Amino acid sequence: MDKVIKKISEIEATASSVMDDANKRKQAFAKEMEEKTAEFDRNLDAQTEKKIHELQHQMEIEMNSKLSKQKSDAAAFLAQMQTNYDNHHRTYVQKLFEQLVKE
Repeated sequence: MDKVIKKISEIEATASSVMDDANKRKQAFAKEMEEKTAEFDRNLDAQTEKKIHELQHQMEIEMNSKLSKQKSDAAAFLAQMQTNYDNHHRTYVQKLFEQLVKE
């Protein structure tokens, strides 16, 4: 009977040892997965930040290009208006004067 109790005790100790080892491996695996997840998150954040900066830079270039074109178009339109005024201002004044005198 003592042999059976001793054997059961040995089996129980072995089972306990196996369970402890399994828990240690489980904790190590959980830690490893946590580290890999953190590394993945850091890499993803870095890639996202890089892409955001690239897009912002690209948008800034496009906006500056559009702004330059608008300024150029506005300057050309103002020059055209000035030329039109210079060439026809006497006619405009004469027509305005005639309309004022009629009334």
